[in-house]
Amino acid sequence: MGTPRRVTFKLGGNVTHQLGLDTQTGTVATDISEPCAALFDALDRLAPEDKIATLNELRAMLHAVSPFADEPVDCVRWVPIDHVLANDYNPNTVAPPEMRLLEHSIAEDGFTQPIVVWETEEGFEVVDGFHRSRVVREVADIMDRLHRYMPVTVINDTRLDRGDRIAATIRHNRARGKHRVDAMSDIVLELRRRNWSNKKIGKELGMDPDEVLRLAQITGLAEMFADRDFSEAWEAELVDEPEEVID
Repeated sequence: MGTPRRVTFKLGGNVTHQLGLDTQTGTVATDISEPCAALFDALDRLAPEDKIATLNELRAMLHAVSPFADEPVDCVRWVPIDHVLANDYNPNTVAPPEMRLLEHSIAEDGFTQPIVVWETEEGFEVVDGFHRSRVVREVADIMDRLHRYMPVTVINDTRLDRGDRIAATIRHNRARGKHRVDAMSDIVLELRRRNWSNKKIGKELGMDPDEVLRLAQITGLAEMFADRDFSEAWEAELVDEPEEVID
């Protein structure tokens, strides 16, 4: 039998709670329902900001030992809206009627999908869910309901290269909304500058080779001739021709 040890949970402020664990088996040395009830009671007495911060810490601890620790959705945390930043490459557009429907969905059904982000020194940059984040920022009732927080899930740290993040964004929203052709061609060109082959671009973005080539040519040709001067458009010269004489 292992020696029970005490694991301390910090609940914000000076509130703590301890749970006995067996060091050999890793099993709980006491009935888990009683300490959990005390833990939740202590949580309930915290101020909202302390409660949110503590719940985020507990979710991270649970995620670390979860059998689904490799899946970002296993850990959804709430962060202040000012900490969530837009990216500068998303080509997805949502028409006004669809935005109104999204707003209505969040108002009536609640948040059913977290915003996918990656963590930076400045905050959390959106990978997928920019329009959901807009709803929180722009609709006062929803912002108040969510206490000026957004639900986020952080992509795996193996996907932090900019090219990988761009590819993740395209994969998330390619089947939703509409991608502007000019923005998509800019993305293909940037990935090619990052030494991605057409084959890799097609695989990562879900495109066939012809589509990759067409998008590369759109921006590539424009870039090729960007520093050239062209004459005015062709002008037709009218020539007077003798009238046809019919005998």
